[in-house]
Amino acid sequence: MPSLDLLATFLEVWRTGSLTAAAERLGVTQPAVSGQLARLEEQVGEPLFVRSRKGVVPTARAADLAARIGGHVDGLRQAMSPVGDTPELRGTIRIGGPAELITARVIPALAALSNRSLQIHTTLGLAHDLLSALAEARLDLVVAAVRPVHKSLLATPLADEEFFLVGTPSMAQGIDRARLADDPVGALAHLPLVAYAEDLPIVRRYWRSEFGRRPANRTALVVPDLRAVLAAVIAGAGVSVLPRYLVDPALAAGSVERLHEPEVPPLNTLYLATQRGGLSNPAVAHVHDHLLQRARGWDAL
Repeated sequence: MPSLDLLATFLEVWRTGSLTAAAERLGVTQPAVSGQLARLEEQVGEPLFVRSRKGVVPTARAADLAARIGGHVDGLRQAMSPVGDTPELRGTIRIGGPAELITARVIPALAALSNRSLQIHTTLGLAHDLLSALAEARLDLVVAAVRPVHKSLLATPLADEEFFLVGTPSMAQGIDRARLADDPVGALAHLPLVAYAEDLPIVRRYWRSEFGRRPANRTALVVPDLRAVLAAVIAGAGVSVLPRYLVDPALAAGSVERLHEPEVPPLNTLYLATQRGGLSNPAVAHVHDHLLQRARGWDAL
């Protein structure tokens, strides 16, 4: 089993995105950090980071390891520190994300931190706007359904969303099931759509991945909130594509039905993004690692 020192060094490299920055925070030389990281990678049996001119990029194995050990290693280090030498986690952490996921998953996951001297402020919005705010240091963390392209940002896979095409039971009865198997686009063409935005981002992606083309259906309603999209579907305004975590209660209640069941469920990866070096802030690092750990129990959303 790797020693606490090796794991602590790994976490500093993970959080800072740099061997040099990790060495500075640990009060050791960069070769010492490189040596400890090499020893850990040897014990793990695979690389944890890919070196680049701008720092290090974590592998999927590193993301998994950080999610598993982050909170535990921090707790052990604090317990072993001299009395009065433990840094308090205080201040304000600013986290952004889509309203639906923040409401359904992120806020419940962060509720356990409310007893600490931390304030958590949330900003709801679209991924592009939130990631721009993160790059400009107006946010500390962002949950996004797209991988950031800003070079100043570091993104870690958080969870996978699974999407269902749903409509009311009466709409489901109006679909020719035999035709659905042979010509799904034609079998569904008469159904009006309820969409999150005018360009049908979620619906369009589902149609392209499952049917190989854009939907030709009439758009009946556009509303920029997936909870409102679900309410419109339940009311009979049309059909839509929604994440499983949002539609599961309606499916259980019989308010909606799945209209199409692909052989391989369509998934979309959610990312937890921060600025490179942003995890050098202990409070940001704690919230970041806490979310990664809690997300391990979400399964596909």
